[in-house]
Amino acid sequence: MNESQLNTILTTVAGVHDAAVGRELVVAIVALIIFIFSAPRGRRWLAWGPIVLLVLSPLPLALAALFPDIVDAPRMAVFGIRFFLLASLLQSVLLIVAVSAWERLSKPMPKIFLDVLRLLTVAAALLAILFEAGVEANNLFTGSAVVTAVLGFALKDTLGNVFAGLAIHAERPFELGDWIQYDTHPAHIGKVVEINWRATKVITLDEAYVIIPNGQLAQASIRNFTKPEPWSRRSLFVVAPYEVSPQRVQQIILEAIRGSFGVLEHPAPSVVTNDFKERGVEYWVRLFTSDFDKRDRVDGMARDRIWYALARQGIEIPVATQQIRLTQLPPPAIEPGPATIVRRAESLSRLGLLGALEPLQIRQLAEENRERVYAAGEQVIQQGDAGDSLFLIMSGRVEVTARQTDAAAVRLATLEMGDYFGEMSLMTGEPRSATVTALMETTIFEVNKQSFRGIISAQPGLVEQLGVALRVRLAERDQAIAGVERKLPDERDILKRIHDFFSM
Repeated sequence: MNESQLNTILTTVAGVHDAAVGRELVVAIVALIIFIFSAPRGRRWLAWGPIVLLVLSPLPLALAALFPDIVDAPRMAVFGIRFFLLASLLQSVLLIVAVSAWERLSKPMPKIFLDVLRLLTVAAALLAILFEAGVEANNLFTGSAVVTAVLGFALKDTLGNVFAGLAIHAERPFELGDWIQYDTHPAHIGKVVEINWRATKVITLDEAYVIIPNGQLAQASIRNFTKPEPWSRRSLFVVAPYEVSPQRVQQIILEAIRGSFGVLEHPAPSVVTNDFKERGVEYWVRLFTSDFDKRDRVDGMARDRIWYALARQGIEIPVATQQIRLTQLPPPAIEPGPATIVRRAESLSRLGLLGALEPLQIRQLAEENRERVYAAGEQVIQQGDAGDSLFLIMSGRVEVTARQTDAAAVRLATLEMGDYFGEMSLMTGEPRSATVTALMETTIFEVNKQSFRGIISAQPGLVEQLGVALRVRLAERDQAIAGVERKLPDERDILKRIHDFFSM
C-alpha cells in the first residue's frame, strides 16, 4: 500500500465519520471511568472487558490499511471501530447497573449470569452495527438460525452443561465453600472451590481435585452439609453389654463426648437405643459439628472418649461372639444367687416399713420376690389397673399422680429410696388408685400378696400400721384431686377390708 492510499483511508475515516466516532469514543471512556470510580472494592477488575474492547477499536483501521484491495475497506473499518466502541460502552453501562448499583442493594450477581449479560451486550452491539451497515434482517436471522442449529447439534453436551450451570446459579443449591455429596457414593464428598460455565470443581478430604459436569449435577440429588445451617450431624454407633441398663450407658456416653473436639453444645448431642444385636445393645450417638472438613477427627476423638469413659466404669465393649445354648422345655426358673439374696436383704432391712421384721423373714422376702428396674419416664403402675402387690423403692425416685374422670392429672407426691406404694391394692384388692412414674432410673422391689400374707401372719401389728398410712394417703389423694380438705376415712372400715381380703 502506497502513501496516497493510506491517506485516502485516513481521510475517509477522519473526514466523513470523525464526529460520530469521536463522540462514541468520548462516551465510552466516560462510562468506563464512572464504573471504575463507582465499583465496590474488589470488583474493579471487571473493567478489563470494556478496556480490552477500547484497545481493540483501532484494529479494523489497521486491517483496512493492510488489505486496501478489499472492497469498501475504509467503510468496513469505520463500522468495525464503531462496533468495538459501542460494545465497550454497553459493557460499561451494564457494569454500572449490575455491579456498582445492584451490589450495593443486594447480593453480588453470580459470575455466570454476569458473563451471559456481557456476551449479550457484544451481540447487541454487533446487531446494531450490522443493521446500520445495511444488512437485511431476513438474511441475518436466516443465516444465524442455520449457524445456531449446526452449533447447537455439535455442542449439545457443552450447551447442556452451560444451561445446567445457569440453573445451579439460579436455584443456589450450593455456593463456594459448601461441602456437598454429589452422588450416592459416601466417599464422593467435597468442598466446592469453583463453579464455571461447564463444570463445578470440588476438593475431597483425600485432596483429590474432582471436576463434575454441570449437566451431571443438575440431574443428581445433591446433599449440602453446610446449608441451611453451618453445622451438620454425625452418627456413631456403639455396642454395650446387655447387663448394663440403657439409661446408664446413654448418660456415660453423653458425659464423655461433652467438650470433645468439634462437638457442638447447641444443637445438643443425643443418644438413643438403636438395636439389639448378638454382641449387645447398639446405641446411636448423634452429635453436631461445624468442622465438617475435620469430620474424621471429630468422629475419632468422640469414639476415643466413649471408650475411655466406658472403661472407667468397668464396662467392656463386647466382641463378636457366638453362643450355642441347649435347653429343655419348659426352661427352669432362674433363681437369684446367694450374693443377690444378701444384697436384697440388706437393702430391705433399711426400709422403715420392714424394720420390725426378723432377719429370717426379710431373707424370705428377698428369696420369694424380685426387683425390677424402670427407666426414666416409664410407668410402674397405672391408675385403674388391677393389682395385688406392694412396691418398695430400693433406689431412684418416682412421681405419684392421680386424676378424676377427664380432669388433668394432679401430682400427689414424690417418693424416693425407702418409700413404698401400691399398698391399697395389695391390702384391699382394689384397683390402683394412682399412677406412679419413674423420674430417673429406679430399682423397685415388688412384694406379692402371698409373701405379704406370711409377713402379716408373723407381724399382725403391721396391718394396723399400714391401715393408718392408707387412711392418710386416701385423704391426701382426695384432697389434692378435689382441691378441698377431706376428712380421714373410717379406720375400722379400712381394717375390715384388709382382714376380709386376707381372710384374717
